[in-house]
Amino acid sequence: MSNAAKYHQARQRRHRRVRKSVVGTSDRPRLNVFRSLRHIYAQVIDDSVGCTLVSASSLDKEVRGQCEGLEKSEAAKIVGRVVAERALASGVTKVVFDRGGYQYHGRVKALAEAARKGGLEF
Repeated sequence: MSNAAKYHQARQRRHRRVRKSVVGTSDRPRLNVFRSLRHIYAQVIDDSVGCTLVSASSLDKEVRGQCEGLEKSEAAKIVGRVVAERALASGVTKVVFDRGGYQYHGRVKALAEAARKGGLEF
């Protein structure tokens, strides 16, 4: 088994363990983060209904133009700000942060801080 596969399995184990306690409700939906090697994705999810309320990623047309030529952590800040704007526009102010099994460091931290600065409470 390659190191990448081992890392992926370990992240999935961490994510399952964290998800036992982190649950999004209609009052406080879950802000989920997924990080690939090149891009970052964020979704605000209501787990009681099982639907995504808002989402943003570095691949969105609105965000892609702003992210060109920037470092990945800077792109994560833009995605965090955009997901916060979209969540506030849909009436969501408080969320539960789900780091997705990733370390709270680098791009994940940048996205979370930008979302807080954008007006989300968690």
